[in-house]
Amino acid sequence: MSNGDRRALLARVATLYYEKNLTQAEIAKLLGISRPQVSRLLAEGRQAGVVEIIIHQPVEKQTTLKQDLIERFGLKEAKLVMQKQLGYTQLVERLGVIAARHLEEKLEDDMVLGISWNTGVYQVVNAFRAARKKRVTVLQLTGAAGSINPLFDGPDLTRWLAQTLGGQYRYLPAPLVVDTPETRQALMQNRSIRQLLELFDRMDMALIGIGSLTPALSSLLLAGYISEAKLREIIRQGGAGDICGYHYDLHGNVLDLSLHDRLIAVSLEALRKTPYVIGVGGGLEKAMAVLGALRLGVIDCLITDEVAARAVIKLSDTTEASDRTRYDSSKNSNEHKAQQQG
Repeated sequence: MSNGDRRALLARVATLYYEKNLTQAEIAKLLGISRPQVSRLLAEGRQAGVVEIIIHQPVEKQTTLKQDLIERFGLKEAKLVMQKQLGYTQLVERLGVIAARHLEEKLEDDMVLGISWNTGVYQVVNAFRAARKKRVTVLQLTGAAGSINPLFDGPDLTRWLAQTLGGQYRYLPAPLVVDTPETRQALMQNRSIRQLLELFDRMDMALIGIGSLTPALSSLLLAGYISEAKLREIIRQGGAGDICGYHYDLHGNVLDLSLHDRLIAVSLEALRKTPYVIGVGGGLEKAMAVLGALRLGVIDCLITDEVAARAVIKLSDTTEASDRTRYDSSKNSNEHKAQQQG
């Protein structure tokens, strides 16, 4: 079946389902295919851009929540998925669509765009349509993770997005984590890696995934770079999430981990200097990771969902109140000691 015929089939199935209100069983009978095939065709139609589902929520509700995020964390923009009943896979797909459309609006010719890797970033690249080709140079921000699914990994995502945009791409020719700090130091002297590091300082934009430390969602655990025991240890040290392999706590402080001395990735300082960094992450499970990432000070535009956004704001209020209580307690204790000594 040619690409044109395939898209025609996707459009027909979508029309019968969304416009004619036929059930999947009725469509299967009409077309002489199985019901699971109809389900797969509907999913493929959404991924291919044949179908877009847009739910218009009350503007006031969305604007208020966005504005709270922007003002509270000093963001330039925030984009929200407002659906409450999506499964995690569907949510990540929808976040990818919103991020892709936002990038299409922001990208201009001759820009330098860096991208990290994880399932969220994969969904952004997968949803990219690029209304017109743009001479964008796409940079791989982290070393290769050696993921079981290569499409989720940095090199393939970098090439895929660059080809979609009709631009160039530059690989980071190294693994994400090496065995020793000395190995990392030696690789950083490699000419190709040095040249890419210089390009990191010239980025106009960056697209980064916000990583969770939940075992089922931890990219580093799934890629085999850390064990479950090590992940639990990171959590015990206060870990909330990771960006480009750098783990941080709920307050946005980078953890003191030996793992960081073996990472080959863009520095957080380079991300902070980048004019516009888009962070993608959603779901209630990622609320702590999103809050820590916002406090880390590298994100300019957050793309998340309503449930995560409300959880982030609640967590922010709770931790700020807890910090004030500890500060007041410490202050009163010190004043009491001073009075006794006096």
